[in-house]
Amino acid sequence: MWPPGGDGSEAVRLVAWRHGQTNFNAERRFQGQTDVPLNALGLRQAARAARYLAALRPDAIFSSDLIRASATAAYLARLTGLTVQIDKDLRERNGGSFEGKTADEIREQFPESFAAWIPPDGESSAVVADRASQALERIADGLAPGSMAVVVGHGAALGLGVSRVLGIPDDLRPLGPFGNCHWSVLSRRRGRWRLLEHNVGMLPEPVADGGGDDAGIDETGGDDGN
Repeated sequence: MWPPGGDGSEAVRLVAWRHGQTNFNAERRFQGQTDVPLNALGLRQAARAARYLAALRPDAIFSSDLIRASATAAYLARLTGLTVQIDKDLRERNGGSFEGKTADEIREQFPESFAAWIPPDGESSAVVADRASQALERIADGLAPGSMAVVVGHGAALGLGVSRVLGIPDDLRPLGPFGNCHWSVLSRRRGRWRLLEHNVGMLPEPVADGGGDDAGIDETGGDDGN
């Protein structure tokens, strides 16, 4: 586990971990709540990242119920012996009619909605930020001081939730997107959140195992709706 640093032993930590790659990610399609499984690359990404995160000795694992997230979480569960706790508020943004379509297809079929990036029959960024941040707060509330949980979810939901708990307005989005199977580390102490690391995909030596057969994989993904 990361050293306490300036947060003190009473701080809790959350590792917000995005799922591995799916075919929709590879094709740059808006995924939303369509339940698309991990592809072969995504399975390898999850297995590799799980080895790194297991070395941090997390105390709990939480996941979205969508298969691409829960399958990613399962790799870490097998290494740690922890049970994956499902939280539906960690689901990806409901993209309505955007789902399954590329950006070009959305632009052509829904030009006004594309310009605002708000699905006409889906969720707004504010709604997603509300439920995802509430899930992060709820998970942090349930942790003992000094403990850490891994929270497995999706690019837009995690990004919006993390920004909300940090007090960043939903429309600014200053944090870059999560790559597939990358994670960010947050701490909360006395009700105040800090972002310790963002969108990382490995740990420094000597915690990391030096790579392996799948080191150097190109981890492509997306942002909203993935």
